[in-house]
Amino acid sequence: MDQELTILLSRIQFALALAYHIIFPTINIGLSLIIATFEWQWLKTGQKHFYNLTRFFTKIFALAFGVGVVSGITLSFMFGTNFAKFSLVTGNILGPLLSYEVLTAFFLEASFLGIMLFGWNRVSAKMHFISTIIVAIGTLISAFWILAANSWMHTPQGFSIDVNGILQVESWRKIIFNPSFPYRYFHMIFASFISASLIAVGICAYYYLRDNQKKEHISGLKISLCFLAVLAPMQLIIGDLHGLNTVKYQPYKVAAMEGRWESMEGAPLILFAIPDQENQINHFEIGIPKLASLILTHEMDGEVKGLNDLSKEARPYMATIFFSFRIMVGLGISFILIGLYGAYLIYKNKLSSSRVYLKLLPWFAPTGIIATICGWIVTECGRQPWVVHNVMLTKDAASILHPTTVMFSLMAFGMVYTLIFISFLFYLIKFIKHGIKEYALPYKLYPEDANLIHRTPWLDEEKE
Repeated sequence: MDQELTILLSRIQFALALAYHIIFPTINIGLSLIIATFEWQWLKTGQKHFYNLTRFFTKIFALAFGVGVVSGITLSFMFGTNFAKFSLVTGNILGPLLSYEVLTAFFLEASFLGIMLFGWNRVSAKMHFISTIIVAIGTLISAFWILAANSWMHTPQGFSIDVNGILQVESWRKIIFNPSFPYRYFHMIFASFISASLIAVGICAYYYLRDNQKKEHISGLKISLCFLAVLAPMQLIIGDLHGLNTVKYQPYKVAAMEGRWESMEGAPLILFAIPDQENQINHFEIGIPKLASLILTHEMDGEVKGLNDLSKEARPYMATIFFSFRIMVGLGISFILIGLYGAYLIYKNKLSSSRVYLKLLPWFAPTGIIATICGWIVTECGRQPWVVHNVMLTKDAASILHPTTVMFSLMAFGMVYTLIFISFLFYLIKFIKHGIKEYALPYKLYPEDANLIHRTPWLDEEKE
């Protein structure tokens, strides 16, 4: 009984730490693209407001980067403290993958982040822009290794098990490029881009409502909205492909996502229900006939697996997955609508006059992060009771600890993380309240430093 409580507390601790940590890499991956775009526009056009936007969002990037590094370090320690058996069994595979992330991505980011943050007036405009691009590439490489490791836990291959039960590498190519990796990687990268776009949209809309005379506000808003208008529909396609891959390799995760207890052909798409895990039924179910089969199998009468095909011990907890999935999808659809409507307003030159729309945008600033966390809840809870799918159970991965010990560490981490998050929000709000400042240009853009091609009229203030 003590060990069951230990496992539960360890899982809660790791889940909270991971949900907390994922906020900051998500912001950094997406913001790096937006910052690079602003800096490129500055170099291309010579318009100072793009430089001001670059400097402002770089401060937010630096703040998130610092907190992300701190919170990420503790996660690696939790593998050894709370899941020592997991580390022992999978260490030959996951250890190198996590090390590659440090040796390639983290060192790359650390080397050029200083130039990106403090290189103004010290290096040329071109060199600074190259440093910004390299930092952005570093975030993508970091995500590559982390998601390769995570995806392998969902669709493991390329290994063997020795006589001691330890996993041994057979093929690094198969381990890294496992069946779910490309879908999970691009789904997460696009989630990061969308999340950062929403943050930039919310901040710039807030500023524009306060002062519609500054070019920084309208230009930042338009660029971010265009990112959202392009990326959000693409994410829908990637998510559909990811779902089809999950149907193939983890059909019972999809059953939990869809609220499906019994396997059936021509399954309805359940829009809302209250799953009852004990009695294996849904209360207050509302669905669209045959649509789940059409989406998941591309056939009206295709078969969709149900959780009752598994024993009770082998089933993931449906309610958590079911509702998290609907929050993620619902927010994703709203992102598409917001982005496309914003692009339409830009095209019609009516963005500045759409006050209701502009007032709505700041409220959506954190929703990309919320959708991302819900997506990770679906992914990780849907894999249960396995920590490595069909290879190692979560209950077999946990360290043998007294529950009191884990409870103490859970409380300690909770308090420390809360203080750090409060500090993060304090400085973030402080940055936002101070606004996008007028920075002194670090140097004049000579032809050898930049190609001053033309202005960008559609990014300027709209004529009423």
